[in-house]
Amino acid sequence: MKILLLEDDFTLSKEISAFFTTKEFECIPYYDGSLLLKKYFPYEYDLIILDINVPGTNGIDVCKGIREVDKKTPIIMLTAFSEIEDKLASFDNGADDYLVKPFHFDELYARILSLLRRKEIPQQTEKKIIIEDLEILEEEMKVFRSGEEIKLTPKEFKLILILAHAKGKVLSKQFIADKLWDYHIETNQNTIEVYINFLRKKIDKDHEIKLIRTKIGYGYYLSNEE
Repeated sequence: MKILLLEDDFTLSKEISAFFTTKEFECIPYYDGSLLLKKYFPYEYDLIILDINVPGTNGIDVCKGIREVDKKTPIIMLTAFSEIEDKLASFDNGADDYLVKPFHFDELYARILSLLRRKEIPQQTEKKIIIEDLEILEEEMKVFRSGEEIKLTPKEFKLILILAHAKGKVLSKQFIADKLWDYHIETNQNTIEVYINFLRKKIDKDHEIKLIRTKIGYGYYLSNEE
């Protein structure tokens, strides 16, 4: 197994590398985000670990840059900050998990194994989902409305898939949150509503027929009928 590590703390980087060497993982360290992006080759690694606060390009922008060319390699973010905004920014730019410093190496290892197991499980997906004039191409991670491509963040794309796979069933905020984030993070009551509103502006704003619907007191669903 080959891990890419972006961590500007030289001592911590060496400790992480040494730990994973004992687990028979090869760990390739970088200390500067801009240099990593220049050297990065898609799908070269089994997993990527990115510290957020690093020289050059910060970890969140590195994550975004990687996701432009590599949609599938699991990414874990490391940071000394615990604010919800940092977590959401990481997920919005394609991160799969998030770990706050200081952390135990065994916890990081457990998270990595979980992501690697999930990566190995073949995903049975519909190649195309069509609802009214909305088309969702799962493998390509693309969405079209009336033939025009709609640019979504990774989390917005995952949200539209969650709604689409429910096939018109009303989903509660809690259910959506559990599906949207693989690990529990503390969010306020408005977090899912905020994401739904982001999605509505992109999917429904310029169209007469609205597809993202609310059942007051219950949740949200995707349908061309009320």
